[in-house]
Amino acid sequence: MESIVAEGLTKRFNGFTAVDSLSFTVEQGEIFGLLGPNGAGKTTTIRMLASLIQPTEGDAYVGGFSVRDDALRVREIIGILTENPSLYERLSARENLEFFAKAYGVDEPKTRDARIRELLEFFDLWDRRGDRAGTFSKGMKQKLAIARALVHEPRTLYLDEPTSGLDPKSAKDIRDLMERLSQREGQTILLSTHRLEDAERLCDRVMIINHGGAMSVASPQELRQRATGAHVVRVGLRELTSSLSKAVEAAEGVKALDVKERALSVTLADEGYTPGLVRSIVDAGGHVMYVVPLEVSLEDAYLKVIGGE
Repeated sequence: MESIVAEGLTKRFNGFTAVDSLSFTVEQGEIFGLLGPNGAGKTTTIRMLASLIQPTEGDAYVGGFSVRDDALRVREIIGILTENPSLYERLSARENLEFFAKAYGVDEPKTRDARIRELLEFFDLWDRRGDRAGTFSKGMKQKLAIARALVHEPRTLYLDEPTSGLDPKSAKDIRDLMERLSQREGQTILLSTHRLEDAERLCDRVMIINHGGAMSVASPQELRQRATGAHVVRVGLRELTSSLSKAVEAAEGVKALDVKERALSVTLADEGYTPGLVRSIVDAGGHVMYVVPLEVSLEDAYLKVIGGE
């Protein structure tokens, strides 16, 4: 089931095209990453999908509702963390969540109070619930803003740089929360981030955008494989001889071979040739200690796409 469908989504500001004909889908329960340099159009895309600004051309559907024609319904079913989280700094942490919970229609007091306590305790803010948000550190404000986005239990969540400004433990808590929401509760998450390690760990698929246009949509693994154009494995051997090297070079599917002490880095046409490679080594009298795939990082793949190499 598709949670988000974008069709030719375009936004222009005074003749400048910030987002250019984006078309993509996000499945229910998927964590979908938006990657790209500053100014690529990520935040503008999120703001259109949240019905905060109108597209110049095209449309998008969130939970079946048009961001153009059903803007109020879209805002009711999503939660959003913007790049610069807006909080009422003169209100306490608890008062902030109460205000937004009521705005989203969480009217039953017991339900609302239980949800607020659950979120403040999860983010280690319960002991500061009575303190004004303006006295909080940047990281604490970020956690309160995420709690605000979750207070009405939305089915679709937009997070723009959610771990920005957080200490390592808090950043890990946010990553764990995203995994739990996606895997256990089926929540759809659109994640815009500069932290490629977050995208590599969390995202089912990512879309790399630059100058407002989509350059690639794929899983992190597919992007890494595209960056190498082949499958590379490292084979550890008890002993390496010239006859073993020759046997590997002659094996089906081998495109290149790099010898390093008692290990071989073997480039294969695809991963399906790996079992045949191992058989060739064993048949030649070799003792295989390990076989591990070697992949470029998502960062390397991202830079290759952005650089147009």
